[in-house]
Amino acid sequence: MAEIIVDRTMRRRFEDLVGRRRDVRVVALVVAGACAIALALWMRGAPARIAPPATQAPLSPSAETPAPKSGAVVHVGGAVKRAGVYELDPGARVNDALDLAVPRRAADLNALNLAELVVDGAKIDVPRRGEVVASAPSSVDSASGSTTEPAGEAVNINTADEALLDTIPEVGPATAQAIIEYRTQIGLFTSVEQLIEVSGIGPATLEAMRPFVTV
Repeated sequence: MAEIIVDRTMRRRFEDLVGRRRDVRVVALVVAGACAIALALWMRGAPARIAPPATQAPLSPSAETPAPKSGAVVHVGGAVKRAGVYELDPGARVNDALDLAVPRRAADLNALNLAELVVDGAKIDVPRRGEVVASAPSSVDSASGSTTEPAGEAVNINTADEALLDTIPEVGPATAQAIIEYRTQIGLFTSVEQLIEVSGIGPATLEAMRPFVTV
């Protein structure tokens, strides 16, 4: 078998070429590693990005909460235990106002429309049974436009019993009993002015009773 003889010069060149390529690969690997390390360090030291705060879109006028309707303020007087001014919820009716004012036993509730809606600033006068009030609001016939005044008669303080006396304005059960006791002990009244002698009846009470009593 023939022996292959390689020139020394050519072998040296071959070795030099292979050595340079190996060095190039090593250098390339070193450079790539250095770049990777530098990139990792840069990313670790980079400041964190903070997302901007979320902004809420302004509400349109139609989406705003509507303001609640105001109620009605009414004055309740007459044959009630708690006469005064009351603030009622929207849509309240006369019956709601009377629940707060507490009608007396002698109150004539049939003279009122309990289902009527209350009006702000109105006054609700609760009459007593058989009471005639000149200033009391009259009912209006919506068809004819005519007015109808409430009817009633003055109470005879010499013959009326306790229940009938209790229907007189400013007269409660105690005052009615005092009138009967006066009649029993002193005798019948000769005039309306004599009521001033009854316990519990003063000048103001007498003036309030005068239009509704007789002898």
